[in-house]
Amino acid sequence: MAKAAKSSFVCQSCGATSVRWAGKCSSCGDWNTIVEEVTSAPPPGSGLTRASKGRALTLETLSGAPEEAPRFLTGMPELDRVTGGGIVPGSVLLISGEPGIGKSTLLLQLAAALGRAGRRAIYFSGEEAAAQVRLRAARLGLADAPVALAAETSLTNILATLGEEKRADLVVIDSIQTLWSDALEAAPGSVSQVRAATQSLVRYAKQAGCALLLVGHVTKDGQIAGPKAVEHVVDTVLSFEGDRGHTYRILRATKNRFGATDEIGVFEMAGSGLKEVANPSELFLGERDAKAPGTSVFAGMEGTRPILVEIQALVAPSGLGVPRRAVVGWEQSRLAMLIAVLEARCGVSFAHHDVYLNVAGGLRIVEPAADLAAAAALLASLSNRALDPKQIHFGEISLSGAVRAAPHMGLRLKEAAKLGFTEAVIPASGDPNSDGAKLKLRRVAHLKELAEALGPCD
Repeated sequence: MAKAAKSSFVCQSCGATSVRWAGKCSSCGDWNTIVEEVTSAPPPGSGLTRASKGRALTLETLSGAPEEAPRFLTGMPELDRVTGGGIVPGSVLLISGEPGIGKSTLLLQLAAALGRAGRRAIYFSGEEAAAQVRLRAARLGLADAPVALAAETSLTNILATLGEEKRADLVVIDSIQTLWSDALEAAPGSVSQVRAATQSLVRYAKQAGCALLLVGHVTKDGQIAGPKAVEHVVDTVLSFEGDRGHTYRILRATKNRFGATDEIGVFEMAGSGLKEVANPSELFLGERDAKAPGTSVFAGMEGTRPILVEIQALVAPSGLGVPRRAVVGWEQSRLAMLIAVLEARCGVSFAHHDVYLNVAGGLRIVEPAADLAAAAALLASLSNRALDPKQIHFGEISLSGAVRAAPHMGLRLKEAAKLGFTEAVIPASGDPNSDGAKLKLRRVAHLKELAEALGPCD
């Protein structure tokens, strides 16, 4: 006799389960996110019952020559850079991003590029009808690309279609939150539905040897919606970022089993779709006002790629009891720490000034080496002077005010020399190893040296 279905209460934010309903999740603290979900008992012979017996495995050793994972190029060099040199057959990739950032456009261009290269690509759309996808393809000039298309949200129908069709090189699911399985009595997008759909599709991709690309929604906090188990079972997690006020888009890898996670791909959104940016530094410095006070150029690193970006600061007298501190593109806590170091170690007071810091172009910087460039911009704005337009800055600042060396100094200097910069303010320690980069190096050991050089104008 079959066992009756069991029900459990699952938080739709974090996936935590409980035996009874509550208004507030005890795990993540969110309110009104717990929903009752019915789970069926596993069918006989599925390997999940107590009566099933396992088989002994053949154990191996760690010795032996490592085998390089086979890859195929996507025809998009920026995407190949982020994935580690191409997509591995049988791998599962999860891409997330805010609504309207361009995820569907990127994946449609990817499927079209593979189709034109002679590979088979299947695109399942769960959010748009097939006619809507065709309209986008026509706008992007991809209507003639040999891409198999279907608008479907039933997991059973998708797996049945994949089983009958010729094996594809790439399968795109847009998006995983729209799929549902009739074996679960839960709404599409719920924790159980997303988990079941992901596990079934991953199992198919591993068995068939085709690459699977899933689109994931994000919450208001920027996290991927659904259970955290989705990020664990996939091989690569990609994040598609960008500011809607700017045309650039950044593709980052936050997890990659077949490559590095510190590479980025830069795209520019145009009327004909996403265009790859081979030299991001020219994009972020293209509209720079070199004569404006309070601006500096930071030579940063994104993986193995050096990127030059402008940091803008505005320090203005404040009429408030508590001055404002606003930052865009950088960490708020990092700005607060930098202001505290300038006040405590250099004697520069910001107590009666509002401070605004912005990374031009909408780029988000997480590298500590941006401290010196941000400090130069703040000091220049406070003294109302313009820095040398042919000068770059990079270096990490400690709480004592010491300027620490940054990695890849040679690559930063080479990129700056290539773009016409002539002087670099860098940490006193560390080997620049510029290899012929004709830049005048100004070494700074303590932040106080920079504060004295950028003191108040007479």
